[in-house]
Amino acid sequence: MFSPGTKKSVARRTAPTHPPPAEGSPATPLTGNRKPVTDNNIIPERPDTGTPAPWAPRLSVRARIPTVKKSDKADDVDPIQPVYVGEVPQVVRDEQANMLQKHLSGDTGISGGMDKGTSLAWIICGSKLFVWSYLSPAASRKCTVLKLPSSILEDADINKTSSNAWLLCVLDWDHNTLGTNKILQQRTCVGVLLCNKKTRAFVYWPDIYSSLPSFTYIDQSDSITTTLNKQQRVSYSSLIASAIPDKKYFCIALACSSNGQLCKYVCSPTGIQCQETVTVSSQGSQLSSPKGYLRSMVWHAPYNSVKELKRRFLLLTDHEIQCFSVNLSNDSSLSKIWSHEIVGNDGDVGIQKGLAGQKKIWPLDMQMDSNRKVMTVLVATFCKDRATSSSYIEYSLLTMQYKAGIDVSSESSFHSHDKILEKRSPIEVIIPKARVEDEDFLFSMRLKVGGKPSGSSIVLSGDGTATVVRYWRNTSRLYKFDLPYDAGKVLDASVFPSDDGEDGAWAVLTEKAGVWAIPEKAVLLGGVEPPERSLSRKGSSKEESTNVLFAGNIAPRRASSEAWDSGDRQRAVFTGIAHRTAQDEESEALLAQFFHEFLQSGDVNGTLIKLQNSGAFERDGEINVFARVSKSIVDTLAKHWTTTRGAEILALSVVSTQLLDKQQKHKKFLQFLALSKCHEELSARQRKSLQIIMEHGEKLAAMIQLRELQSLIRQQTSANSQNDLSGSIWDLIQLVGEKARQNTVLLMDRDNAEVFYSKVSELEEVFHCLERKLTLIISEEMPLKFQLQRACELSSMCVTLLNTSMNYKDENHMWYPSPEGLTPWYCQTVVRSGMWTLASFMLHLLTEMDHLDTSSKLEFHSRLEVLVKVLLEAYSGAVRAKVEREEEHGGLLEEYWNRRDTLLDSLYQQVKSFNQGSSEVLEEQNKEIALKLSSNLLAIAKRHEGYRTLWNLCFDHNDLELLRSLMHDSMGPKGGFSNFVFKQMYNNKQFSKLMRLGEEFPEELAIFLKEHPDLLWLHEIFLHQSSLASDTLHVLALSDGDSSISEVVDPTSYEAKTELTLADRRRLLNLSKIAAVAGKNPDSDTKLKRIEADLRILKLQQEILKLVPENEETQELAQKLLPPAELIQLCLNIQNKQLALYAFDVFAWTSLSFLRCNTSLLEECWKNAANQDDWEAINQTTVAKGLTDEEILEVLKETALFQASRRCYGPGAETYEGGFEQVLPLRQESSEISSVEGILMQHRSFPDADKLMVTAIMFGSVATDATLEDGPSPME
Repeated sequence: MFSPGTKKSVARRTAPTHPPPAEGSPATPLTGNRKPVTDNNIIPERPDTGTPAPWAPRLSVRARIPTVKKSDKADDVDPIQPVYVGEVPQVVRDEQANMLQKHLSGDTGISGGMDKGTSLAWIICGSKLFVWSYLSPAASRKCTVLKLPSSILEDADINKTSSNAWLLCVLDWDHNTLGTNKILQQRTCVGVLLCNKKTRAFVYWPDIYSSLPSFTYIDQSDSITTTLNKQQRVSYSSLIASAIPDKKYFCIALACSSNGQLCKYVCSPTGIQCQETVTVSSQGSQLSSPKGYLRSMVWHAPYNSVKELKRRFLLLTDHEIQCFSVNLSNDSSLSKIWSHEIVGNDGDVGIQKGLAGQKKIWPLDMQMDSNRKVMTVLVATFCKDRATSSSYIEYSLLTMQYKAGIDVSSESSFHSHDKILEKRSPIEVIIPKARVEDEDFLFSMRLKVGGKPSGSSIVLSGDGTATVVRYWRNTSRLYKFDLPYDAGKVLDASVFPSDDGEDGAWAVLTEKAGVWAIPEKAVLLGGVEPPERSLSRKGSSKEESTNVLFAGNIAPRRASSEAWDSGDRQRAVFTGIAHRTAQDEESEALLAQFFHEFLQSGDVNGTLIKLQNSGAFERDGEINVFARVSKSIVDTLAKHWTTTRGAEILALSVVSTQLLDKQQKHKKFLQFLALSKCHEELSARQRKSLQIIMEHGEKLAAMIQLRELQSLIRQQTSANSQNDLSGSIWDLIQLVGEKARQNTVLLMDRDNAEVFYSKVSELEEVFHCLERKLTLIISEEMPLKFQLQRACELSSMCVTLLNTSMNYKDENHMWYPSPEGLTPWYCQTVVRSGMWTLASFMLHLLTEMDHLDTSSKLEFHSRLEVLVKVLLEAYSGAVRAKVEREEEHGGLLEEYWNRRDTLLDSLYQQVKSFNQGSSEVLEEQNKEIALKLSSNLLAIAKRHEGYRTLWNLCFDHNDLELLRSLMHDSMGPKGGFSNFVFKQMYNNKQFSKLMRLGEEFPEELAIFLKEHPDLLWLHEIFLHQSSLASDTLHVLALSDGDSSISEVVDPTSYEAKTELTLADRRRLLNLSKIAAVAGKNPDSDTKLKRIEADLRILKLQQEILKLVPENEETQELAQKLLPPAELIQLCLNIQNKQLALYAFDVFAWTSLSFLRCNTSLLEECWKNAANQDDWEAINQTTVAKGLTDEEILEVLKETALFQASRRCYGPGAETYEGGFEQVLPLRQESSEISSVEGILMQHRSFPDADKLMVTAIMFGSVATDATLEDGPSPME
């Protein structure tokens, strides 16, 4: 909430130099959108981020973790700093990194919390729940990962929720009695109940530590969606759970919803059932149907014993604390015991309503102390100061206790007393005047009690901050725990256990920086009195303008998503927002004095040295004293505007005069920097600061031009409109000014337009408002004519602002620092998003303009065209800056390309529509218009490499000369536009045109054809490179995603664009063979041999498939090229003698390396060949019939072993490379070397038919026709 004041007693030390944060450090995610405080007022949404403004350089959170050794002196440790406890588990960090890559905008929606009773911490990241003990040492820390059911994650609203979208209860089944040492013991059986607030979906894990954690869940999103619209959805605000006695893994859960209902669920390992729903009565409520209530529930007493059958709990409504009783052992209904009004007419029993200035009171959250005697309620009160007419919110803590004489343990004691509770102390006002917040933000606040120092509380706000509140000497003292950019948000807070049985220091769980402790001493010494500031991260203007006392007095900046888009990644940090030291204050005061003297006398002697000695050049970015003085010049608030309102301020020349005065003074400031040599120093050491100063000049010039544009539009429309304030720009000014006014207390009495024209440095807010509030400025209910007019006005405004800034930069480029790595303000995300929102809306209007006249269409097209031009320039600048900083830019580049193509395609379709005319005269006029528009569109597409638009312009007009000219002009490293043209022709099957056009662009064609070998070989033939064409055809014929069947080692692998049939591949191999012969290279014989081998394997595949039984798989294989190993395996899978022999043929036409790598497969082939014949039967036949040797040989000639041996080892055996004997010898020469004979020895028939089997293979290895007729018998 608040940063501690600078302690004078701490000696000033030189800050150590820290390394910059790791590249790609995760950025703080965005928070959810907020709604207006009142539905009737148009109050723009605040920036959707919880990140503190980057007002000082910050280190990454890793760099700021203290590394204090035991030998260090205690004085060297800052007593007001938080203490780092431990990191989140590695699996959590890995999942967060994955989520960050998937969500480039940074909106990862991480939720988390801490359970005090079990000392367990949990984080939900993506679709996983991580649970671990934050007290366990890092070495022994065990993190349980639970997968969330996919069905409850399908609701889009869940994925867009903020960091507190889930409620979780931990059920400790091992817990029997309370003990101080119990909390430090390792839990062995813990259940977890998880609930989503918006969808009311429940997930229950009975035991997360089991080997396979089971879960049950109930998804209620369907019923919610069908019965309620998005604005009326009922959400849960609080959840408590308790174990059911004598039923392990059974529990009761109670959830209170925003529509006043209290629901009771019974959870078991078999399912979750909603047993009862009670509507809580709200007599005496402030409103007829209070929004967002019921708010909070807590158990009245801790769970002391598993035998406890009945438990009480307290419920916070919009004006009461109610006590209910629930029976854990049966299905009896919830019973209300007592209620006590805390918001009413009697201020003695609570908060008195109806006081002067009070408008509304919100009880936000309630907690009980560890003794279960004191109830603390966080309250927000909306007030209005009658004197100044300014609105504010007062935050306070109400502490209640039981009245004397009430026996808390007896329910009957409550019935005898009218008043149950009494104030324990007067209301403790935390912040007397804070910024006005919307209800959604207020309801996101949570309260925790019990930590040290005694009596302190901690408030968690929805934007990710934690503030310790201590009431001391009738004054609140506030200590804010805040985070640097790359640490994410505060997810939850709890209390560490202590050795004396009391609660210990505060513990804080952060999104990405682990667990931190806030020591008691830090709260006592670092607490500050509350200024006018809210509980969120962004402070009020009172702090910004006072510049005394606190660390909060820092140069203001809108805390938006641009915080991490500025390129300034090295940010130093202490507790909360970074301190501005006394040295910074002195430097700024000294600079202001020197500048004032320069304005009076023009003297700058000694200025540079004095400023260097004061440390004015030690800070970079917005906290730099030169940037702060420049900001104060352009943001000066005029005192004499306060009496003007509405049309007066719009018409008064004082607006333009004030802006021109600021511009003149800013020019004087630049002259001062130049004459004093400070400009050179800034340009060399603080480039970011100098760019900010120059951007202030850009924004001033842009604001002056916006003022002129607004006056021009008013003059043009005043004759046709009775309302001088009509117009989209005026409405936008009102929204932006209202937002700034509501966010700053000191501006509450100023006019919206006055605030807008004064806050020049916050010009980005115009585009932020365009993104968020465009539907309020241009409503779909408006007539189309008004929508078009308003869209054109806003387009002119955006173009004016950006063109003026760019022109200012061009005219004053000598003043700017070197631009490498610096992102101009008009290239930042918020500006691009605002213009894209407007451009998208204008694209939608294009589809509804068919019935309008040509002049209206032409006017609208021209406005959209210039808007597209500046938007694409902004994207180009953003990409260039990221590339120069060597940051990851893939996501931004993809966004740039997609939006470029969308915009240019829409413009081109509009251009084409002008070519259509109902008459010859009209058609001729439209052609002239279309030609002019095409020329403008061509220039934009050419600058931003919109190749698709360039192609359409040339193709539709059949302009080959223009196409050639563009191809010559757009030659990129990968072929540029030429490569795109070749792709289009290839997709359109215009191959002949492609090849002829490629002759004019040989290098680009060569790059393109590397990915298209089906055309590459033709180009190589054209170049008389027959040998290369042969290689290309060979690889193309054998390409199928896998390695080629020929096992040719080739560095280039191609994938066929279309599925080739076996006949196509055979044709390509024959062409390769012809090209190899024509090439006449020294290695052409080797190539021809390999091609012939591949042709034989291809033929073998066709023959093998003929013998395979026909089915769906066979039909698929008929068109697929099978690798040799798969072909052989296919032969082995089917018992067929011919297939068994084909397997050896495949082996014969593969390489020797393939044989050696697949020896085991070859052995399987021999085993399969041996199984093709019944050797026992053959042996019995030869013995029984007494066959001669010649007759036996005739019998063996028909066996598969004989034929396989003849194929592999015979005199006429043909192979591609080497022989089978080099891999698998025929005879068993040694027991250490595998052989065919050794394989046969393992056959079941070998003991009986050994001679026959050996004779078959030996006879086959020598058999020829002559041998069979006249030669000696192998049996001899």
